[in-house]
Amino acid sequence: MLKVIALSLGAFLILWIGAGLVIEALFAPKEVRGQMVDLGDRRLRLVCAGPSEGPLVWLEAGAFGFSADFADLQDALATQGVRSCAYDRAGLGFSDPGPRPRDSAAIVTDLERLMDAAGIDEPVVLLGHSMGGQHVRLFATRHPERVAGIVLVDAATPEAVQIPLVRRFVTTFGNLSQGTAVAISLGLAKPLFFVGDRIGLTGPAVREKQTAFVSGRHARNAANEASNWLDSAAMARAAGTLDPAWPVAVVTAGAAADRNGEWGRARLAPVEASAHGSYASVPAAGHATILSHAHNGEIVAAVQRVIASAAPFQARDFGSAD
Repeated sequence: MLKVIALSLGAFLILWIGAGLVIEALFAPKEVRGQMVDLGDRRLRLVCAGPSEGPLVWLEAGAFGFSADFADLQDALATQGVRSCAYDRAGLGFSDPGPRPRDSAAIVTDLERLMDAAGIDEPVVLLGHSMGGQHVRLFATRHPERVAGIVLVDAATPEAVQIPLVRRFVTTFGNLSQGTAVAISLGLAKPLFFVGDRIGLTGPAVREKQTAFVSGRHARNAANEASNWLDSAAMARAAGTLDPAWPVAVVTAGAAADRNGEWGRARLAPVEASAHGSYASVPAAGHATILSHAHNGEIVAAVQRVIASAAPFQARDFGSAD
């Protein structure tokens, strides 16, 4: 009896994974948007949109995220004449893997090299979603001369991770991510290809997101980042706080942050510390869907507020949008 069960289970797994491989082969994107930027030892994918001139918004994705997460937001920003660039961190999406551990120090070093290789040397508005907020924080404190302003989208600040409940969540998330990466690497998620986009994206980015969702390489590298979340948060805290002269906008999903609660205070601290701080919530949005066309209007407005207040942009004539 046990032999029959084992054979049946084996046959099911073969059919399950085989069906997934067929789905992936049929629907995975045939072309990659953007460009592959050579860092010398490896390449990272960079996707820019909007006019060729004007203030630049640099987009940093959250855990398990990559440039596709921002496709709808980049479209919305371009419609408003705002230039933006998103990228795939090492080993995520279509970028080559990088050395481990994949903590904030490694990620920010890659970001520095990518900007240099892409010829981006002007001050930028840094936008971080979710875990990307702490990478933005570390980059900003390392390179204040390259920062014009900050936008944090449903982001967990490094200080928030010190809250015991949040710390337990982050630890559990890192552990679960490792197990998930093993399952995905074995091909068990392949048939779930079509549920890979939980943002609600449009256009070619949908297939990119679905492909990454079932990619073992993407999952393993994303899990390594998640497992180093606490260390990365400690790095960002140790590097110092944001310059109060920088305009900072915080946008959260769901109900407005409770300024009297520990979690709410941690999320709003960057706004309170800035001379040009602003806050908005998107009640109908979730943590992922806030990036979609349906809900990203407040993010676009936040970017525009930061650009309007950013000192590096005040005395510059960028001309008209292309």
